[in-house]
Amino acid sequence: MSLIEKAVERLEGLQLDPAKKGSSAPQRHEPSLAILNTDERNERSPSDGNPVAAASRQVEIDLARLGAAGFITPDTPGSLTAEEFRVLKRPLLANVAGSAAPIRNANLIMVTSSLPGEGKSFTAINLAMSIAMELDRTVLLVDADVARPSLPRVLGLPEQQGLLDVLQDKSLKLSDVLLRTNIDKLTILTAGTQDAHATELLASEAMGRLLNDIARRYSDRIIIFDSPPLLLTTEARVLASRMGQILFVVRAEETPQNAVKEALATIEACPVKLMVLNQARNVENVAYGYEYGYGY
Repeated sequence: MSLIEKAVERLEGLQLDPAKKGSSAPQRHEPSLAILNTDERNERSPSDGNPVAAASRQVEIDLARLGAAGFITPDTPGSLTAEEFRVLKRPLLANVAGSAAPIRNANLIMVTSSLPGEGKSFTAINLAMSIAMELDRTVLLVDADVARPSLPRVLGLPEQQGLLDVLQDKSLKLSDVLLRTNIDKLTILTAGTQDAHATELLASEAMGRLLNDIARRYSDRIIIFDSPPLLLTTEARVLASRMGQILFVVRAEETPQNAVKEALATIEACPVKLMVLNQARNVENVAYGYEYGYGY
């Protein structure tokens, strides 16, 4: 059993225990809209339900460059990293499917860490890539680290309107800023135009409404948020309180234990918390797992 498998096994105890929670477990919110084909989705008018043509832009991700940097791509399904993320995604997807007690907004998954440089963006991207390979799931990857957005740089995406713009401009639809990619079933929402009050926007009521909307709009969609580190901003903690599940990244042999404990204390309200060790090494002291030199 690998280090990551052991970490997941040890920390599955943090998930909801139906026997302990009993009738107090949060109720699942069923989607109110029909499922549409992955690449032909139309946003629906909330007033009359009629289809409205989506304006999502198509972008090409350089898969060869991404694979060379150690990320999962459709061309590397048998890599060690791909295998490790298969282990990580299984309990997350099981919670979305409702195999245990129902979890409200279980399809909202936040990837975070205590401090910068622990590998949360690397983890978020690879988790999105791995879930996009599922036969019955689609993925929306959101760059919610608005102060230090990583997705445009890592994935080679154009600078354009995104999350912050939707939160501020009521006339802007989500479909206007989504980026469809050349990776089947993967769509991206960038952080958007930088704003002096960017971090406060994450804690706003507009963000709450947006999260509720995207959580319920499509029952097969998993939304992954690359969030700010928990100990840098209080806004990251507010965002965490609205998530159904959190994947907490710890850099092995680097992150101070007190920082981990302090950060975990800020996300106690989230029903499901799983931990992943980044840049861990096996017993033979050989680079193992996520040793790729990235510090997102």
